[in-house]
Amino acid sequence: MKTHNILYFVSIIIVLTCSSFIETTDVDTRKKFVVVLDAGHGGKDPGNLGNGYKEKDIALKIVLAVGKELEKNPNIKVIYTRKKDEFIDLFVRGKIANKAKADLFVSVHCDSHNSQAYGAGTFVLGTHRNKTNFEVAKKENSVIFLEEDYEKNYAGFDPNSPESVMSILLTQEEYLDQSIKLAGLIQNNFANKLKRKDRKVKQAGFIVLHQTVMPSVLVELGFLTNRKEGAYLNSKNGQREMSMAIKDAILEYKSGLDKNVTNYNVVESISTDAVEIDDIIYKVQISASSKSIETKSYNFKGLDDISKIQEGSLYKYYYGNTSNYDTANGFVQEAKTKGYKSCFIVAFKDGKKIPLSEALKSTSN
Repeated sequence: MKTHNILYFVSIIIVLTCSSFIETTDVDTRKKFVVVLDAGHGGKDPGNLGNGYKEKDIALKIVLAVGKELEKNPNIKVIYTRKKDEFIDLFVRGKIANKAKADLFVSVHCDSHNSQAYGAGTFVLGTHRNKTNFEVAKKENSVIFLEEDYEKNYAGFDPNSPESVMSILLTQEEYLDQSIKLAGLIQNNFANKLKRKDRKVKQAGFIVLHQTVMPSVLVELGFLTNRKEGAYLNSKNGQREMSMAIKDAILEYKSGLDKNVTNYNVVESISTDAVEIDDIIYKVQISASSKSIETKSYNFKGLDDISKIQEGSLYKYYYGNTSNYDTANGFVQEAKTKGYKSCFIVAFKDGKKIPLSEALKSTSN
């Protein structure tokens, strides 16, 4: 009887231990998608005051509404750079996102102009294509003058100097392609779902985006200086519609990433041997840039075998070249150890890019 009790007790301990291990493993392997939401301005910095509205208040209300909706998804973690009316240095906003190892950074603002200009636009970090884009960036960047020790924190950056703005751009270009993708989804919702005037996706030198090391966008919701648009953005209905448009775009962006991961996992589960198909080539995209950069190893953290392909106004840079999918996975791991954390495999057939899922389907037949 005593032996039976001991065996029973040991069995219970084993079951509890295994259950605990399984549950812990589940939690550990299910990394949440981290979104940092940044309400522009705040505290002593009201932002623009078009028609008596306060940019800092409208941006905060919309950011909190976006976050509230995203938090309903158990696979998403939302972090705010501010949740109340307080002044946060621009470089601190970036630090918050970097410390959280965020997957996305979304900064929300309202625009102003000395005319009745109107419409919503979304910006990514990049070379300002014209004077208007530079002026928008200059207005948002000028907040650094309200910060203590701004000369030290921004290493002499001058928001009034085009040369200064140009100097900050290259460090974020690794994420430019993904930033443009998210910006396009946001802008599509503004223009097509809400019928706002489409001011397009543009590039400009916003220092708050420069501080981050992940896909990042800055949203200009519209012009408070426009009587009709200012009233819309200050209304509950306007704030609800704009926040839902941003939320839906973030979820669509995440869904696209999830599909890529799913496709990768499916192939990994059925592939036991190295797969080679002569007419399909795999490369690893490590960065995208609006500039043409010489494909030398010293420009790409020591990686050799770099190729460059121009797509529209973007130059995309790839590491490796192989018909072996397992080898391509090895290239991914190697690129990540060099710091290209967001790199991914791209497939080409007869020299033309094809969906990875199509390439993998071909290799599994």
